[in-house]
Amino acid sequence: MFSFFKKKTAEPVVYKRQDHCISRKNIDPDALKVLYRLSSLGYTAYLVGGGVRDLLLGRTPKDFDVGTSARPNEVRNAFRNCFLIGRRFRLAQVRFPGKVIETATFRRSSQSVGEIIERAGEGPLEDNTFGTPETDAYRRDFTVNGLFYDIKDFSVIDYVGGMKDLQRGIIRSIGDPAIRFQEDPVRMMRAIKFSSRLGFKIERGTLSAMKKYHSCILTASIPRVCEEVYRLFTYGHSKDAFFQMWECSLLRDLMPELSASIDATGGKRSPVWKHLAGLDDYDRMMASKGFEPSNGLRTAVLLTCLYRESGRDGAGRKVAQTMLSHLKIPKAVYFTAALLLESAKRLSTPPARNKARFIHNRDFLDALDYNRIIMRSEGQNEDVLDKWADFYEEKGNI
Repeated sequence: MFSFFKKKTAEPVVYKRQDHCISRKNIDPDALKVLYRLSSLGYTAYLVGGGVRDLLLGRTPKDFDVGTSARPNEVRNAFRNCFLIGRRFRLAQVRFPGKVIETATFRRSSQSVGEIIERAGEGPLEDNTFGTPETDAYRRDFTVNGLFYDIKDFSVIDYVGGMKDLQRGIIRSIGDPAIRFQEDPVRMMRAIKFSSRLGFKIERGTLSAMKKYHSCILTASIPRVCEEVYRLFTYGHSKDAFFQMWECSLLRDLMPELSASIDATGGKRSPVWKHLAGLDDYDRMMASKGFEPSNGLRTAVLLTCLYRESGRDGAGRKVAQTMLSHLKIPKAVYFTAALLLESAKRLSTPPARNKARFIHNRDFLDALDYNRIIMRSEGQNEDVLDKWADFYEEKGNI
């Protein structure tokens, strides 16, 4: 009688092995062990999320996550090296030397799949209910992150149109972006992170919702926001990421002083973008050597233009305070950033006896790199920094 009110169950698009490029040889062997073990016990087990996305793009995933129909305790019983974490929703961590394969039971919201997509903004969804692969796909953030790889037949399962968006280079919200961004405003920052990292465009409706609901980011958890800010620096695409943050007014919400400084120094032509481009070059160079820039150095580069606008000696702490007060950055990051900002004057002249002690400061090498990044981005001569580097090599270990 009331069947016309029921939501139809979506049939996924299944891409067979010959229709995609994922090969098991590119999947972490320990992730394969988890997938095969759960599958052999009769459970559904898929590789899920960003790992599938990156494999389809020919990239090496940072993490390999598993989604399964097995309940947390069943996963723990299947692996002696498994530990359960979390209170609201139990997550299984299958631990191997040097890595963890996170294994989560398929989830659903307390609403139906259709309600996840069409629901009006009524506050956060409940995430602690077990579900199916379909409901799990629909509760994810963006279509390119909603793809599953089935270990049984090596197919890719797509409930949300993620494969087409992946091929077109599009970041698209799953469901109504206005609703999804109000439920969890951090998703807006994640959209920018994926867009800049992958070189994808944000879909028009998704971008429009970001520009309309940007101020909702102020209701998000500050630790989560701070974590996402520093994720924007990774993979050598900080210039594009922060430029999109500025364009969407998210930067104005989170760091109003910096946003105002960008506006005052030329907007799209602000020196901030040159500085971040220099940081990206440095980041890629460091990554090739297996290292990563410190968050103190990243913060200093981001705030250089604002620091110069202050026009006062010793203003590093005051400028770094803008991020400390708004984002609650760690104190160690704050003090390092302040020192690096103020190091430009100290390193602007060749080393002398009254400055020699600075080479013994634990942040000296970061200060040297910070000044190189800024000088190179502005086309300045680095001879004076070379003299400091030589002086450090000669005297630094004494």
